[in-house]
Amino acid sequence: MEEYEIAVIGGGPAGIMAAIAASQNSSSVILLEKNFSLGRKLLITGGGRCNITNSKPINTLLNSYSHKNFLKHSFYSFTNEDLLSLFDLEFITEEDNRVFPKSGKSSDILKGLTDKIEDVSISYNFEVTSITNDFVINDKLKADKIIIATGGITYPQTGCDIKNYSLTSHPLTEIKYGLVPLITKNDLSEIAGVTLYDVVISYKKSRVKGNVLFSHVGLTGPAVINLSNEISEGISYNLLENEPEINLEVAIDLCPELTRENLMAKFNKDFQSKGKTMIKNYMKLFLTNSFIEYFLNECKIDGETQLSRINKKSKNRLVENLKRFVFEITGFNDKLAKVTIGGVDIKNVNPKTMESKLIPNLYFAGEVLDLHGPTGGYNLKIAFSTGYLAGLSASEK
Repeated sequence: MEEYEIAVIGGGPAGIMAAIAASQNSSSVILLEKNFSLGRKLLITGGGRCNITNSKPINTLLNSYSHKNFLKHSFYSFTNEDLLSLFDLEFITEEDNRVFPKSGKSSDILKGLTDKIEDVSISYNFEVTSITNDFVINDKLKADKIIIATGGITYPQTGCDIKNYSLTSHPLTEIKYGLVPLITKNDLSEIAGVTLYDVVISYKKSRVKGNVLFSHVGLTGPAVINLSNEISEGISYNLLENEPEINLEVAIDLCPELTRENLMAKFNKDFQSKGKTMIKNYMKLFLTNSFIEYFLNECKIDGETQLSRINKKSKNRLVENLKRFVFEITGFNDKLAKVTIGGVDIKNVNPKTMESKLIPNLYFAGEVLDLHGPTGGYNLKIAFSTGYLAGLSASEK
């Protein structure tokens, strides 16, 4: 039976980084990957461009996470500067502090990472199905320490699988979809591809400002994706046991810079002074052109109607829909969920080492933990920093 000091299970961002860090102090590290290659999920992040991290200062960045106290040590142990210095690449920072390789290729990030694990043994097509109490894996190899970085349940084609949670032998929080597009009751094919810019989408007391994109089956785009976490966490379900049942409403404020009173005052003035203007042309002041016809149809107003012919009831309906355009949500587009909400309960993990508090020499990193953040490089930041800390801690112990 082969024996290693450290075995890393999972060849995603967290697992690769754990192997890199572990190999700094140990010459006996093996990385176990169930696929025929590493980093399959990494290759599709950021639309294939790899939004590798978010460039906000650490103290500001941490405020974006619900478990910021747990993440603090790992973020300071492995900073953005540490991460980017690993690569012989140029990086660019785009809107909302999102960092990408200048080449726009996630494959360059993966190559930069795999170049750093030349001293690590890699076993491909190795699906871990059992780990004994004395750290024998699949009755084939034994390790002194194990790092579990098997990811969550998102993008199963990349190797993520709900069965992976059975390897942890640790208490789990509820497993849910995160950063996931929403499916609407109504077919949105006629406006598929249309983007609403800088609107505010809300669910109950949660409000997110940003862009909303319409797909054939529902809503997506950064604002929707971030709001989906609030929606998912507010619904009672656990993917280890059942799928979510969804019947709720979200509302979009199409004119967040104007109050209802401001809008009505403008309407009253303009409907008199521009009375011969057709409403479909007037709405260009507030809406993107390709959305106007759909919006007016939903408001039950003929786009050819002149402003002077719109009655008070219709005017009120326009104002109400501009401030609260409602969509009925019937499901999550789970095949496109970007992260997993829930995982190994961090109460049982030491945040300064990523070592289990229940089983000595067992470590966790990345999405398998109950850690997640908004879209924009926040979740890869978790993967890289917790992976590095887990690998370094295992190799130094």
